[in-house]
Amino acid sequence: MMSETAAWKAWEGRIIEGRFTLRQWLGGSDHSAVFLTGLPGQASQKAAIKLIAAEGAEADRQVARWRAASRLSHPHLIRIFECGRCELSGSPLAYVVMELADEDLQQIIPQRALTPSEVSDLLPPLLDALSYLHDKGLVHGRIKLSNVLAVGDQVKLSADRVATPAEAGSQPTRRDVYDAPETAAGIVSPAGDLWSVGVTVVAALTQSVPFSGEAAAGEPGLPNTIAEPFRGIARECLHLDPKRRCSIADVEARLQPAARSVAAEPEPAPTAQHPGNRGRVVGAVLAVALLVGLVTFFSRGKSGRNGAPAPQTQTAATPQPQKASIQQPPPTAPVQQPAHQTVPAPSQQTPAQPKPTPTIAAKVSQPVATAAAPSKMTEAQPTKTSAEGTVVRRVVPDVPLSARNTITGKVRVSVRVQVDRAGKVTAAKLASAGPSKYFANLALKAAQGWEFSPEENGKPADWLLHFRFGRAGAEVSPEKVPPERVSR
Repeated sequence: MMSETAAWKAWEGRIIEGRFTLRQWLGGSDHSAVFLTGLPGQASQKAAIKLIAAEGAEADRQVARWRAASRLSHPHLIRIFECGRCELSGSPLAYVVMELADEDLQQIIPQRALTPSEVSDLLPPLLDALSYLHDKGLVHGRIKLSNVLAVGDQVKLSADRVATPAEAGSQPTRRDVYDAPETAAGIVSPAGDLWSVGVTVVAALTQSVPFSGEAAAGEPGLPNTIAEPFRGIARECLHLDPKRRCSIADVEARLQPAARSVAAEPEPAPTAQHPGNRGRVVGAVLAVALLVGLVTFFSRGKSGRNGAPAPQTQTAATPQPQKASIQQPPPTAPVQQPAHQTVPAPSQQTPAQPKPTPTIAAKVSQPVATAAAPSKMTEAQPTKTSAEGTVVRRVVPDVPLSARNTITGKVRVSVRVQVDRAGKVTAAKLASAGPSKYFANLALKAAQGWEFSPEENGKPADWLLHFRFGRAGAEVSPEKVPPERVSR
């Protein structure tokens, strides 16, 4: 049985199952190794193959988990292509072939810590993938720096350890501080993944984990140098009691930028949005400084690496016209803003001119910081949208430049609001969430701040607010719901 890294590396040039050549050793440990390989029949398609020492029922269970993971479909999970069992030099092995990552966070953090702005861009895709797994009754089980990967301009999460809580907890173990304390007793749950997220946030911001994480007398201490909201996020993730840890939704809520209030401005009458016209997400947010680090490594001739492979994430083809796609945003320095900014008056909307994106030639040791320029909106007179109601106050999401630069085309979200007799919004819910949870949450939060003139007949009403997010900023078109379609 292979047990030393040097022995794994000696297998370079060998062929697995007559199909996958171990072209180059990329990394590994005493119990596993990752090699560069290619996909059969696709000479130009590079992939990564991971080998682990396993035999008998243990190997069968591992291969079954990989096969289940290969059926997952999410843009922020590494794709798994094939898996199976094999033997090399008399050693029984299990193997998995997956999407090749360009770099992982473990290779960036020793160079420098990420800035709060970069972590703000890094967390949404990680949380989105984790939410997808939890919704399917699965846990990741090993979130850490080396398993947060970059493929092109996308951040992706490894998936070779994805399993049900029962499967993941079948062999009680706690390897390091990234594993929740209860895993030592074989207790694995979504709350354990949140613990790992908290440790990853601390490590990314400080280049270390300044606590052992062992279940001692008190909760793990956190450095005072960690900026908010990340200190609060880490604190709520790192409760020793799993029941006290925050949820993914709680973390996402802490990351949301504040909405901004402006008076209503004239809009053309909205047309009905057809579901087929809504954009689809083809990428997700990742700090440019991370990408800068990756490209810098590439320029030095450094090979790609899949630290802890993750499965599925089909890279979408070039977006067609009018399709919304979200790509990697540039790094942004944190900008302190009031929760709502009232913009005084001119009568036209003037989109902010985006600042130039930093070049990829920047050095890892010299991260580029670009202040996020919020989309500028101007105040207009109250808008008469129909014979039955007037918008007297609109709240438009203040979308950071780093987020707007990820959009190609338009991201469309519709929110239905209930309005009382005084014109105040009493409830808001998504009528059409669009392709991105991030922009849907921005729209939902902004919709709750809208106000309308009191209805002439004194009856409550419903409105549809159609949000359109683009490179220039956010636009909103209000549409009054006919009385016959209002149900209370």
